[in-house]
Amino acid sequence: MSHSDLHLMVKAIRFAAEKHRHQRRRDIEASPYINHPIAVAAVLSAEAGVEDVSVLCACILHDTIEDTDTTEAELLREFGPAITTLVAECTDDRTLPRAERKALQIAHAAQLSPGARLVKLADKISNLRDILATPPKDWPSAAKEEYFDWASAVIDRIRGSHAGLEASFDSLIARRSEFA
Repeated sequence: MSHSDLHLMVKAIRFAAEKHRHQRRRDIEASPYINHPIAVAAVLSAEAGVEDVSVLCACILHDTIEDTDTTEAELLREFGPAITTLVAECTDDRTLPRAERKALQIAHAAQLSPGARLVKLADKISNLRDILATPPKDWPSAAKEEYFDWASAVIDRIRGSHAGLEASFDSLIARRSEFA
């Protein structure tokens, strides 16, 4: 990784940390939200060997438009078109009802670019791991089952994107009985 790539990664981490600074995950410990995008990037870099700085930065920034006051224009100004496009591809429209957002994620998954598919795979892997290890404190087993089913429907649309990540995803899906 070049010095400029490293600088861009650190800039993305700082940006995301600032944007998510008041957010917490819904687990019993109310973990800092920033742990999630960092975990997503770690899945891609450590487990999948991804070195594409645009994809790794998109992992760090993937929830900024959806879950903070960040705009696409702001990301474009700060990080350029390659990263912004990847983040936008992974962003749900929060003005839509939850069920519609989830259905659209399934419907649009097959049209994602290769980089966005990697971010999506890593995001779902990270979320499944969190549900198994430190689930949202108010989620009954049925909610966990529903998330696993929905995540499977999304990932089934992008199969063939990365065999190793898909194997990791499938091994997590196989563990769903742990909360039944």
